[in-house]
Amino acid sequence: MTVHAHPRTGVPFESPVPPGTGWPGDPAGTDTPAAADAGQVAALAATAGDLASLDALISVCRACPRLVTWREEVAVTKRRSFAGEPYWGRPITGWGSARPKILVLGLAPAAHGGNRTGRVFTGDRSGDQLFAALHRAGLVNSAISVDAADGLRTNNIRVAAAVRCAPPGNAPTPDERSTCEPWLAAEWRLIAPYVRVIVTLGGFGWQAALRLLADELPGPAKPKFGHGVVVELSSGRQLMSCYHPSQQNMFTGRLTPDMLDAVLADAVKRAGLRG
Repeated sequence: MTVHAHPRTGVPFESPVPPGTGWPGDPAGTDTPAAADAGQVAALAATAGDLASLDALISVCRACPRLVTWREEVAVTKRRSFAGEPYWGRPITGWGSARPKILVLGLAPAAHGGNRTGRVFTGDRSGDQLFAALHRAGLVNSAISVDAADGLRTNNIRVAAAVRCAPPGNAPTPDERSTCEPWLAAEWRLIAPYVRVIVTLGGFGWQAALRLLADELPGPAKPKFGHGVVVELSSGRQLMSCYHPSQQNMFTGRLTPDMLDAVLADAVKRAGLRG
């Protein structure tokens, strides 16, 4: 198997990266149990008592055969521009504060973004747009998110994806979405006491949030997705929506940096982080 040096640390890794081999921020060890089906995902997610143990379990999950095959195939074949780098090639955990006031929820890792770098929304154009905007909003310490060892830190936020593996065509199946959902539910269980605002990126993230927050919705009718929608939840929290900062949306002007900034600035204010 081909081994390449991590672009920042210089440590050599296989692609995909085996757990417990020293990848920056790898939460798993060689003995971390890997879920092999939906039932095991639900059972293991229920056992997690803190984010560290949950992240370890998520990072070695093998419950969706199509996604496992795809993420690992991409990690081996790679994109030409990253041919000399190791690819993480495993599920992507949530990232950021363990006690966030804002949760940012997206769809899934990109094949040559998070699937390569090992951090959600890192290493692709969508991540570039998101983290630049988070920096302008004062929610991260740098506008640039490059890899899991770049020193990026958050300020009262956590960023997560509804589906933890890179899907072919950026489109998980309904079964894959359902299989992965207990990971998000467990993460929410651990951070919910602190979260005041949930910002969803795109319609997939919005639907995932509606399922996650079903007991907090103000009525029987599900709120419709649209850029800038705000839903007051029965818990006192607020659910907000934003178009996804995809390359296509940004290129066509469906979402502009100013529009993204406005949503995040509103989220910061609603979360009580700024007057």
